[in-house]
Amino acid sequence: MQLIRVGGAALNQTPLDWDGNRDRIVAALRAARERQVAILCLPELAISGYGCEDAFQSPGVPRMALRVLAEVLPETRGLVAAIGLPVRFESGLYDAVCLVADGQVTGFVAKQHLAGEGIHYEPRWFRPWPKGRRGSLEVELGAGPTRVPFGDLRFDLDGVRIGFEICEDAWAASRPGSDLAARGVDLILNPSASHFAFAKEEVRRRFVLEGSRAFGVTYVYANLLGNEAGRSVYDGSVLVASGGRMVAEGRRFSFGDSLLTDCVVDLDVSRLAQARLAGGVTTEVEEPVDVAYVVPGATRTGHTVPAREAWESGPFVKEEEFARAVSLGLFDYLRKSRSRGFVVSASGGADSSAVACLAASAVTLAAAELGTSAVARRLGLATDLQASEGEPTVNDLIRLSLTCVYQATANSGEVTRHAAETLARSLGAAYHEFDVEAIVQQYRRLVETALGRPLTWEKDDLALQNIQARVRSPGVWMLANVSGALLLSTSNRSEAAVGYATMDGDTSGGLAPIAGIDKAFLRAWLVWRQVHGPQGLGPLPALEAITAQQPTAELRPPAAGQTDEADLMPYAILDLIERFAIRDKQMPLACWNRLCNEVPEQPPRQLAVWTERFFRLWSRNQWKRERYAPSFHLDDENLDPKTWCRFPILSGGFERELAELRAAAGLEG
Repeated sequence: MQLIRVGGAALNQTPLDWDGNRDRIVAALRAARERQVAILCLPELAISGYGCEDAFQSPGVPRMALRVLAEVLPETRGLVAAIGLPVRFESGLYDAVCLVADGQVTGFVAKQHLAGEGIHYEPRWFRPWPKGRRGSLEVELGAGPTRVPFGDLRFDLDGVRIGFEICEDAWAASRPGSDLAARGVDLILNPSASHFAFAKEEVRRRFVLEGSRAFGVTYVYANLLGNEAGRSVYDGSVLVASGGRMVAEGRRFSFGDSLLTDCVVDLDVSRLAQARLAGGVTTEVEEPVDVAYVVPGATRTGHTVPAREAWESGPFVKEEEFARAVSLGLFDYLRKSRSRGFVVSASGGADSSAVACLAASAVTLAAAELGTSAVARRLGLATDLQASEGEPTVNDLIRLSLTCVYQATANSGEVTRHAAETLARSLGAAYHEFDVEAIVQQYRRLVETALGRPLTWEKDDLALQNIQARVRSPGVWMLANVSGALLLSTSNRSEAAVGYATMDGDTSGGLAPIAGIDKAFLRAWLVWRQVHGPQGLGPLPALEAITAQQPTAELRPPAAGQTDEADLMPYAILDLIERFAIRDKQMPLACWNRLCNEVPEQPPRQLAVWTERFFRLWSRNQWKRERYAPSFHLDDENLDPKTWCRFPILSGGFERELAELRAAAGLEG
């Protein structure tokens, strides 16, 4: 047996936060040394942060990254660590990882496959490293210039051979692991910055498991953690597999700065698997980088390996992931933006209620893991709590960090007011009520005077609806400004698709936490939150006041019986059309044909009407989507034009395609 202890550390980094990123790396290195980890993998671009965007193009960024690497080196005494950073080599910039052994740089490996789809723009900043190419790089690391290997490398440390797949490398069809296996590596380390998306963890687990089996290696995967740069949330996944068997898994969605996962592996087991795979023949295409460092052995006892939490194999994985990912995203956004709490314009409906629940659970989940005093310090609430005696309670934290405001007009009803108040009180949030009807009437009189005629619902329906939503914005903005808080927008993805939102009204806010999720799922999630709730939090019965309602903007007079689905179409239908049209890039006629197959209980002509309505509203409202506050990426159906789904603000509006649809559905004439 050749036993060694390997580990991966999830880190909650921030782009260009040189001192903070360094300190979190150092903390992870020290924790690894205390647990006698021999080889540690840190996430991709851990020094600079992954989300530096066009700042990567500044020559000062890779220079500063090397300076920080030099500051970290003394902390690697007694272990081997893989530390990611951007590196300039010759005329290009590369997404690289430095392998450090006992305080010495042994070489840099560069990423071969760049992520350039969806929310990723790596080819804008980095060059892909050519397979098989090796060179050398002169670096200044505090003790004079040093020349070290650079490129497609493997390393030999005391007979332990190490290779790399860097994030996207493992997702590519021609992943480097197969070549590394032929070159006789024992360990493949994968430093990653893989954003959260629903069900993505199972894909990661498969390529880690399959990589360990097919390549006959121990595979160590370490991901970023938290809301790094604003839009992407990282779940902090750490996976270790050997011989096709998962031997360690870290806990996801931690609210800590770092989380170490380690375990003991037997290299002889993987070497036997390699010998069987290769038929006993070792194929080498180059000599490895030979490092004069003795890798410490290990015993099988002495440490507890973290395991998957029960909810990850339960019946509500998507609901749990949504609650935890958005809560973590909100918590990090709050503290990294140095805001002093959240403000929500609470309508008593599904969207604002979901946002309020998520804001409260951000504090509750963080306190359960870190303790209330630590959360108070992280959120800048310690001063507000100084007068209180003893440890602050979770209710203290929520009261100081979450404010809900119900803003009534003449068309608001007691049902929604009661629902908003009941939920806010149940969550422990501060609660206010504003009556904005006088402001609505003042604007109405101003415009009627300018036009020289009265405004009527028959002629001016849209304008009279929008002014009610719009006058609700200044008051909550002012409340947020006074307290230095972050105003949360409450629009969802289904409404963003068709522009069913008032600009500068319900779209107001600095962050739109649910703009990446569809309304049908959101309504189902609220029922789940009411009855079950996340593991460790439990149900929230007060939500019954919201889930019992039909969604309504409540902007027309009560006698109109306004509902969202009457204005638009059933949300389940809307979400299907959106998936066909936007995710799958289908034209109107193809969408209608698929819709007829998916929902045969609906008349084809009605489905055609709804399909045409969707495409017309989609085309007219791109300008609204361009103005939405930043939202969290949750799946591959994101509509955010700045990161995922680009569409022209001005277009022909699918006129020819819609004519084909009308003809096929018999709607002409």
